[in-house]
Amino acid sequence: MQRILVVEDDFDIQELLQNFLQEVGYEITTAADGVEAIAAFSEGKYDLILLDVMLPKIDGFNVCELIRKQSKIPIIMLTALNGEDEQIRGLDLQVDDYITKPFSMPILIRKIAAVLRRSCQSQSDEHKTISYQNLILDCDSYTATINENIYELTQREFEVLRELLTHQGRILTRQNLLDKLWRYDFYGDERVVDTHIKNLRKKLGIDFIQTIRGVGYKIDKEN
Repeated sequence: MQRILVVEDDFDIQELLQNFLQEVGYEITTAADGVEAIAAFSEGKYDLILLDVMLPKIDGFNVCELIRKQSKIPIIMLTALNGEDEQIRGLDLQVDDYITKPFSMPILIRKIAAVLRRSCQSQSDEHKTISYQNLILDCDSYTATINENIYELTQREFEVLRELLTHQGRILTRQNLLDKLWRYDFYGDERVVDTHIKNLRKKLGIDFIQTIRGVGYKIDKEN
């Protein structure tokens, strides 16, 4: 589950963001001022930061500047300041997006997903393959290689297999996978996950994806 640090001093907005983001599958930590934000960032590991600009104690620009000295974590700024100078300052600090208030929650969700996709792609450029037993999953070409045989995967087949491989030893429920991979694109039966698992097993001839009856799926950690 991807983790987001929400830094917002308006508690109504903070609560709205926390509840909405949790509902779509993110794990949320909150901070109400710049000092809390720096402390939370230092103590935890996050996939993205939603950062208000007008914060008590240390404003969002300075929080961003401090974080950028030690991390390239994706940052989306949320602010009522919609002037060109403020946006330029944020972009100069290498924020990944700059969203002005009031904002649409569905659009924010999609912007978060887009930023996280770009971040994941950047990480995959550094770690282009995932190996497990005799399987090599290529994160650039969306192919799987088993005993030198190359198999083309659909996008969803690839994403499901990648999630299982990167969470070895952990049971992923169908809802986990739907929340992470389908999000707002899904409007049907959660058994669609079963279909992709079945296709992967048939296509690749693999037996290491375990069915946890009534729960979901997992792949054991490789020794």
